[in-house]
Formats: sequence, structure tokens, C-alpha cells
Amino acid sequence: MWKESRRWAYGLLGLGVAVVLTLGSLFFDYGRVFAASPQKHYLAANAETVHWGYFSQLIPPELTINSGDIVTVETLTHHANDDASRMVKGDPGAESVFAWSADAKGVDRRGAGPMDAEVGAGAGYGVHILTGPIYVNGAEPGDVIEVQILDTALRPSANPEYRGKTFGSNAAAWWGYHYNDLIEEPKPREVITIYEMDATAEENWAKAVYNYQWVPQTDPYGVVHETIDYPGVPVDHSTIDKNLEVLEGVRIPVRNHFGTLGLAPKEADFVNSIPPSYFGGNIDNWRIGKGATMYYPVAVEGGLLSLGDPHAAQGDSELAGTAIETSLTGVLKVTVHKQADLPGTILEDLDYPLLETDDEYVVHGFSYTNYLEELGETAQADIFAKSSVDGAMRDAFRKMRHFLMTTQGLSEDEAISLMSVAVDFGITQVVDGNWGVHGAIAKSVLPG
Repeated sequence: MWKESRRWAYGLLGLGVAVVLTLGSLFFDYGRVFAASPQKHYLAANAETVHWGYFSQLIPPELTINSGDIVTVETLTHHANDDASRMVKGDPGAESVFAWSADAKGVDRRGAGPMDAEVGAGAGYGVHILTGPIYVNGAEPGDVIEVQILDTALRPSANPEYRGKTFGSNAAAWWGYHYNDLIEEPKPREVITIYEMDATAEENWAKAVYNYQWVPQTDPYGVVHETIDYPGVPVDHSTIDKNLEVLEGVRIPVRNHFGTLGLAPKEADFVNSIPPSYFGGNIDNWRIGKGATMYYPVAVEGGLLSLGDPHAAQGDSELAGTAIETSLTGVLKVTVHKQADLPGTILEDLDYPLLETDDEYVVHGFSYTNYLEELGETAQADIFAKSSVDGAMRDAFRKMRHFLMTTQGLSEDEAISLMSVAVDFGITQVVDGNWGVHGAIAKSVLPG
């Protein structure tokens, strides 16, 4: 009886130990999964968290995240001072960035140029307000960073006079494709058009409020700007003539997107934000909005992701110089794909920015694939005189050929035939120094 009781007791003890070990294992696994689950972050836009007009591998990160984390990022348009009452006033973040008095600026360096330039620190060699950079743990050169755009939202005007509205600016400027081909007087001329949108997005269109011709503006440091030659110059509205009868009855569909989104390049310490390249940057493709996924090759440790140049609407080509430049908040999921895991995927051998939507893959070609490397020490100046649609088209062709041969297993002859009958090539932009042509192929066309 005692032996039977002991066996029963030992069996019960063994069962208890097994239960404890099993539960412990479950809790351990749960803890491991929980610890690895995506974390959520918020990165506001203000004078401390933005860099203006350049990408750089030297900037300390404003945020460090893990692969798979979700980040909500505020972005500001560099054109907000075209109408500060609508796009800056009452907004603490925007006010800190655009602050400019006779004594100081909220953000001094604006561009990758010299700090002592007469026109202003940074010389305006780069114009976009970029939030970041974001350091992604585990990202190394040779890897690919995936940026999934989960959502975007217009930043409401903080001026009580315009409650429920948001605004944007379109500049038909000296760098626009049209500038030397005007037919009406005065010519040449630069024209700013201010657009209004519903901040709640219930009305999903933009309408023009007024436009005005740029006249020389004197900044708080006393520098006169005959043209739009330096970002963030406050426009004195007492000096301009507003035309309130503009684009009457016209509604422009709102399609929020980020004109500039990318990683830090390795070729130079400060890189002008205007020309796009292999690292992404100012691609200006209106498709890079909610629901889109961008893939970028990593050039420096951590990737150093930055974004800005938010747009409410833009057509292919961005012909006049800008889109409807507005301010947006985006929700992004950021994932690292390690180099060893890329073979056999759509990211195999990827050395260019690739866009994926629900229906398409889109490659981005430029006049120069990597202008920083190809044009040498003076690349950041030379690129603006050397761009061509022909070069961008050839680059887009080569990248689509590479994509089809490498990731789809097609022969060159198969790829070329498929491009001719099923790939849509379009002009992304002709205003950003390194001009762009994109090529899009429907997923439904591809095998499997």
C-alpha cells in the first residue's frame, strides 16, 4: 500500500513537473514572441528633428527602431512660407522650423552647400525639409530596407480662421520645364498658386484659392531674393498682387504621397536633396502613397531613413517645378531584408529603388543611375546641366530588363518582348536635376 502510494505520489509529482515545464516553455515562447512584436513610435517634425535640403550619413539619428516596427512621422512642406498665415501660423512644429528673425533662423543650414553662402547657409543646394533620420537596427550595406506606407493624413491648418482646412502651394518656378517656353507677358515669371483641401478628407479634392507672381522678397537677414532661390523665404503678402479668379470650377483629386523618401548615400557627407538616385530621395512619383511599398538598397549602417517633400497631388512630370506642396503625417512599417535572404525574391540583386503596389511593380530610372559616382567630384553641380529624358529612359529600360531576368527568370529576348507589349513607361519628373522615367508592369502578367 505504501509503495503504491509512493508511486502515485511520484507520478503526480512528475505530472506537476511536466505541467510546470510545459507552461514555462509556453510562457518563454510567448515572451519571445511578445518581445519581438513590432513596436510603435512617433516622430514629430520640429526644428530639432528635421534637416533641411540634404541627405547625410553624418547626422545623428532622431529615432532608432527595429525591423518590423511602425513609425508615425510628421513631415512639413518647405513651401509653407508662401502663405504663412495658412500653413505656419499657430502650428508649434512649423513655427519652430520656419522661425527667422534678424538674429537667427529656426533651421540655419538649408542645403548641402557652403554655410557662408551669400544667399543663405547651405546655399539652397537642396530644398526639402526632411524628418529624421531613422536608424534601423540590423541594416547593413548590401541589405534592403522595405518601407510600407500604411497611411497618410493631411496636416490641418492651425490657424483658427481656417479650421478644418489645409493648404498647399504650387510653384511654377525657374527650374520648371516650361520656364523658357512662355508665350504670355511678362516673361520669364514665377507664379505661386495656393490650393485648399479638406483636412478631414471627406472632400477628396483640391481647389485653387489664388495665385500671385513672385516679386523680389527681402529675407530677415536683408538678402534680396529676385527669384525663388532659397527655401523658406517668408513672402511678404503686402508686396504681392493676388489673383482670386484662378482655375474656377476645377477640382484636383487629392492623392497624398511623399515626394522625397530614402536612405543616406555613402558617396558624400552632404548630398543635395533635389536629385534622386539609387538611394531613393526626391523621386517625385505620386504612386508613393498609402498602400505603396518602397524598397531601397542600404548604403550605410542603419540605413538612415529620412522623408519629407509631402504632396497632395502631382501629375507625371511635375512639369512646372513642384506638386501641390503640403504637409502630411505618414504611418510607415519599416523592415530589413538581409542580403543573404534576397536570392529568389523580387529583391534579388536590387541596387535601385523599387516600388510595389497591390497591382504593379515599378522601377525608377534616372538620367544617371548613380550620378554621385558617375560624375565625380563635381557631380552635385554637374547633374543639373547633364540630365536628359533619353538617359532616364535607357536606365529605366535596363532596370526593368534586370528585374524581369533576375527575379522572373526570363531570358533577355523574353524580357525585351514583354517590355514592349506589357510595360508602361512614363516620365516621373523633369525638374529634379536627375530626371526620371518609371516603368510599371502589372503583377497579373507575370508567371505564378
